[in-house]
Amino acid sequence: LPGLHIFAMALALEVSVGKTNTVMALNNSNVLLPCVFTTCIGFQDLVFTWYFNSTEMLILLPLQIYQGKIKNKATEPTPIWHNPRVEFVGSTTKKDNNISIVLNGVEFSDAGKYTCHVKNPKERNAQHSATIFLTVVHKMVETDNTVTLIIVGVVGGLIGLLILFMLIKRVVLFIIKKTQDGKKECLVSSSGNDNTENGLAGSKAEQKAPPKA
Repeated sequence: LPGLHIFAMALALEVSVGKTNTVMALNNSNVLLPCVFTTCIGFQDLVFTWYFNSTEMLILLPLQIYQGKIKNKATEPTPIWHNPRVEFVGSTTKKDNNISIVLNGVEFSDAGKYTCHVKNPKERNAQHSATIFLTVVHKMVETDNTVTLIIVGVVGGLIGLLILFMLIKRVVLFIIKKTQDGKKECLVSSSGNDNTENGLAGSKAEQKAPPKA
């Protein structure tokens, strides 16, 4: 039934890694891998797991790098197993159900896909996951936005000129229209006056008696 379907959607477990699913890290640095989950009916004995798939070698099964368990909303997660280089930095007793981790001392071999997976027994073992793609670089390259700023400035200037031109055009058309309306009024008034004067003159001429012989 449609009502039951909407109700089921409202109770769905959701996992998110933020607005972007790509992260770039400098070699030998520490990088944050964000992840939060939401559920409308709460959770009990929730288990979350981080997996890694390397891009350099073919791995049939994802490598587990961190696994934790959360008893309920009032308790913080407890680790079940974790890679020594992985540190849990999230919290579930605060506003967001944050289960983010930090990968310390990243290497080029750490580049690849990281999956944040959550399973909630309270929602009939509902499961959901989200993925982050990590790129490891030797040097961070600063992007030069000069060209972009120039293009934006030129486009903005052209748009401004176009708007100004349209406004001037409207004003000129308005003035022309008013001038034409004024001329029409003058012509009508002048024509009316001439007819009246001619009529009066004709009337007066007709009223004069013919000269006596």
